[in-house]
Amino acid sequence: MNREERNHHPARKVRFVVMYDGTHYHGFQTQEDSRLPTIQDQLHHVIQTLTGESVKIICAGRTDAGVHARGQVVDFSTSSRIPDERFPLAMNALLPRDITVIQAETVHPDFHARFDALGKHYRYTIYNRRMPSPFQQRYSYQVFPELDLERMRAAAAALIGTHHFGAFCASGSVVKRLERTIWRCTLTPDEEGCIHIDVMGDGFLYNMVRIIAGTLIDVGKGKIDPRSMPEIIASRDRTQAGTTAPPRGLCLMKVWYTPQPVMNGSQQ
Repeated sequence: MNREERNHHPARKVRFVVMYDGTHYHGFQTQEDSRLPTIQDQLHHVIQTLTGESVKIICAGRTDAGVHARGQVVDFSTSSRIPDERFPLAMNALLPRDITVIQAETVHPDFHARFDALGKHYRYTIYNRRMPSPFQQRYSYQVFPELDLERMRAAAAALIGTHHFGAFCASGSVVKRLERTIWRCTLTPDEEGCIHIDVMGDGFLYNMVRIIAGTLIDVGKGKIDPRSMPEIIASRDRTQAGTTAPPRGLCLMKVWYTPQPVMNGSQQ
């Protein structure tokens, strides 16, 4: 499409749902060092190739280096007339194989992937067996000996509700309001030796889910008493919570733009 054709058609707002393996990327957001590959750079390059436009990409959440996504949401404005149903096919033909656009739709011009999000679902996966698995090493954190799942569930129950999560926020955060609401925090084992920690809430602080996961792992190891979780939360002190679990076990599963799930406890 040439410049005159683009100028003739009003811009539309397009929303993508994107999944990616974050192993080889320095997070979602473009870095100052252009030599560092990011998800945003890859999406921008392909959109520019398809439309001839340099667009501004907004994401629902800036995942860190090594973090994955099954349901990241991005938006951008474009004058392109590529139909919604054709956009994923065109994008995926040019994107690296570790990034996939799974859905595209034209949305209201005022839509904002970040500010309009009502909530997010993150999953942290622990591989709880002695022998490493070549099928789990990219997407889970191997921990052994066996964790006490019931202790971990008891600790997770204390996270449900609205709290000041300063104890679960890494230093370097520029966010001033540290109150967040957690709707669900469930721990589910599977037949492959994994424990999936699913956390759903209205928003998350810097490294919050990884700190929750690390703290629950420390509870499962017997290093932290699950009964102390309310005190840890009330302390608002990062040094009182557990370790920060590594990024490879974390995945952004879903972003909500409709009413959030009903709040419940930690059992599943």
